[in-house]
Amino acid sequence: MAVTLPDLTPMAAKGKKEFDAVCAACHGVNATGTDKGPPFLHDIYNPGHHSDEAFFVAAQLGVRQHHWPYGSMPPQPNVSVEQIAAIVKYVRELQAANGITARPHTM
Repeated sequence: MAVTLPDLTPMAAKGKKEFDAVCAACHGVNATGTDKGPPFLHDIYNPGHHSDEAFFVAAQLGVRQHHWPYGSMPPQPNVSVEQIAAIVKYVRELQAANGITARPHTM
């Protein structure tokens, strides 16, 4: 998958480092997914369908499998609220650079 890498804001650059350390093993380099977790560079994760709050809840409490066949995501208790905020900022900037923008939820 070809990915457009944006010039990141300082917070998103910090989020990329956190994402690479904590999330990339399952969600892939540049959020492209792996055989263990879905890609965040997919329209299903646009902000109109999965809000920033949904990412916080998933990281803090885990999330039951619902869109993909990867199984449920466990909570990430070693990731702070500040780290999650930076990760979400990175994901959103990466999504925007790749044409994934907020659209109303229609499912």
